[in-house]
Amino acid sequence: MSFINLAEERYSLRSISSKPVEKEKLDLALKAGQLSPTACNNQPQRILVIENEEALEKLKKCTAYHFNAPIALLVCYDKNDSWKRKFDGDDSGVVDASIVTTHMMFQAAELGLGTTWVGYFDPALIVKEFGLPENVVPVALLPMGYPSEDAKPNPAHYQRKPIDENVFYNKF
Repeated sequence: MSFINLAEERYSLRSISSKPVEKEKLDLALKAGQLSPTACNNQPQRILVIENEEALEKLKKCTAYHFNAPIALLVCYDKNDSWKRKFDGDDSGVVDASIVTTHMMFQAAELGLGTTWVGYFDPALIVKEFGLPENVVPVALLPMGYPSEDAKPNPAHYQRKPIDENVFYNKF
């Protein structure tokens, strides 16, 4: 499948079966994250694999959007390793973690798995429940699994603005 077809077909999976994700598929998704570009190749991403029952219960305390997935990835960045822009000190960590999340999301889709990018979580509770050090900042949760039999895209998935509303050539 071409990338553009994968991008068209992939959707936010909100109905996930309890079927376990094979280690080989998880490892490929994590490899896609490792290969992701990051600012100055600093690779500040820190990914916590949430897969045992105890950890999944902790996750459920932090967000309602876990979809009872058999596995979830908590994507963070390390403030000590992320690149900072010299002009204004802007930290690339959130962007880097977002690129990593996107790569893993598309790799999972290619493997027949579904994901949903979850940004709705209590970051302080995530830090507490998972014992994150103060230099590690949570950015995204990526519940992952096989689509349930009744899984389907949200109707809004197919709604796209015309490209000329988002793309501008040489002027704003």
